Amino acid sequence: MTSHTRVVYPGTFDPMTNGHLDLVERASNLFDEVVVAIAASEKKKPLFDLQQRIELAQEVVAHLPNVEVKGFRKLLVHFCQEEKANVLLRGLRAVSDFEYEFQLANMNRALDPGIETAFLTPSEHLSFISSSLVREISGLNGDVSPFVPAPVLAALKAKHG
Repeated sequence: MTSHTRVVYPGTFDPMTNGHLDLVERASNLFDEVVVAIAASEKKKPLFDLQQRIELAQEVVAHLPNVEVKGFRKLLVHFCQEEKANVLLRGLRAVSDFEYEFQLANMNRALDPGIETAFLTPSEHLSFISSSLVREISGLNGDVSPFVPAPVLAALKAKHG
């Protein structure tokens, strides 16, 4: 007998990139349910507000029936508890990500030993993409079309002209 697994994939997603989408699509094949959890992260001064990021992500993952998108403004483990999710999904682009992610995973485990962290690496051709680079390139009127889904590209063009 297999158990039903609900995973939370948290992030700021400002904006969602093809790397994020790659992880969501692969997670949707590994887990019964995937919750893309978009952190408010007001301290980061996001380019898109929380509602815009939620709507963009919903549009991007609409083709995945077992994926839902939700925003949150609380401690991540509390969000996972409310969602009845016992797995956190994190992406690792490079070895440089590992130390920070390892620290986060251990802190989350200390806060709630019932929540495990699973790591996925993006497809190789997407491993260099980051939201901050996309924002920077887009803000300087560079072409980010290879790095983001179409709805995100349209939103970036509307934002930057």
